[in-house]
Amino acid sequence: MSDIEVVRHPRARRMRLSVDPASGRVRLTIPRRASERAALRWAQEHHEWVAARRAELPRARPFDPGERVPVHGEQFLLLWDETAPRRVQRVGETLACGGPREGFSGRVERWLRAEAKRILEAETHVLANANGIHVERVSIGDPRSRWGSCSSSGAIRYSWRLILAPRFVLRSTVAHEVAHRRHMNHGPDFHALERELLGDDPGEARRWLRANGAGLHWFGRSVSDGAG
Repeated sequence: MSDIEVVRHPRARRMRLSVDPASGRVRLTIPRRASERAALRWAQEHHEWVAARRAELPRARPFDPGERVPVHGEQFLLLWDETAPRRVQRVGETLACGGPREGFSGRVERWLRAEAKRILEAETHVLANANGIHVERVSIGDPRSRWGSCSSSGAIRYSWRLILAPRFVLRSTVAHEVAHRRHMNHGPDFHALERELLGDDPGEARRWLRANGAGLHWFGRSVSDGAG
């Protein structure tokens, strides 16, 4: 294991190994005064445990011709035709794209990001405007640890990978972030408004993300990613 991330934690009392399910990265947390060399030797002794955890990681889902990708709750087959236009086109249950083969994956991901931005921006402003809530702007990124964030300035930022989740998950995340425009906390008033905005129980979406969220981070990645 040559790709171990060593983290010194001031409150750590013992060494701890973990494997990030979203990236496959191995993290070694050690006490502040521990010997890093000794800790790395200890981690190497647990290589079988790491291999077992990595074997449990979600399957990499590259954006290659012939693969299927979920978009807003529907499955689409990726098609490539070198003579077709480079722009990704949604045709029935397919996403078709031309141009050089080596750029296919990147063109598909850029289309997915643009689609995510379009839908998330529209959903956010419609919900906010209907409830008299001001949202300054909406943007997207690719964070590993959160699906959305809201700043006190009124800006909301989402993970573009929400476009790969079912529709109810995306809408629940939008309601969550819009609710933060009035309550920058997770107190009772926030949860009441979140449920009111969604018109349903957000628990189902949270459970879906806990069970399946890590897998969304493996779309667009090669099959060799995460291997030890």
